[in-house]
Amino acid sequence: MNRFEGQTALITGAGSGIGAATARRLAAEGAHVLVTDLDEAAARKVAAGLPRATAHRLDITDRASIDRLIAGLPALHVLVNNAFVPFVEDPDENWRRQLDGTLLGAVHCSGAALPRLSDTAGAIVTIGSVNAEASFGDHAYSAAKAALGSFTRTLAAEAAPKGVRVNQIHPGTVATPSWAGREQALAALAARAYPLGRVGTPDDIAAAVAFLASADAAWITGTTLRVDGGLMSVNTHFREILDGH
Repeated sequence: MNRFEGQTALITGAGSGIGAATARRLAAEGAHVLVTDLDEAAARKVAAGLPRATAHRLDITDRASIDRLIAGLPALHVLVNNAFVPFVEDPDENWRRQLDGTLLGAVHCSGAALPRLSDTAGAIVTIGSVNAEASFGDHAYSAAKAALGSFTRTLAAEAAPKGVRVNQIHPGTVATPSWAGREQALAALAARAYPLGRVGTPDDIAAAVAFLASADAAWITGTTLRVDGGLMSVNTHFREILDGH
């Protein structure tokens, strides 16, 4: 498939994990991909392996740098708000980082991109989390991801008359570099928490991004798509207790 032939896609946090997989998927389908990340070396490494890609250092908390990057593009068709903000131990600092990065980073990027996307009838896809829907830990991260859901819906209403679609994905547990050293925990989650018997891969999420960003989703906007292996549909512990009695 070449659903993105001749299109330009900007992906934040694309130096690893879900962002890197999304860059590979969209490039494989014909897109010129802007691989952006705070870690420029990681972005360059990903871009070097793609047929049509450029690497850019991007701090999503710096609106001026976002504006400069997007203003310099000949055109923009797809924005993927993916950048991941690592947790820190200090609660106050964690709240600040999650609100500035996870939430306002997506707000800044979307605001800068919307006028350009209006020219191309483009699409925004934001990576949320099942943490927005249930308690899986980290108050600040969960609250920021929940706020992204409201932002997605309100921005979708604003953007629709401009021909721009805005959607969100809620991944479950995905085996990304942030889980390095916790492979036993991933195996336990796969066996006990996920009805499909495994945790997700970055490619699972990239496939969903490609769908929502493409013309195949031309009549979908303001929607949150769970890509979670059935996690939110089945209470596995409840079932285990019930089946055991």
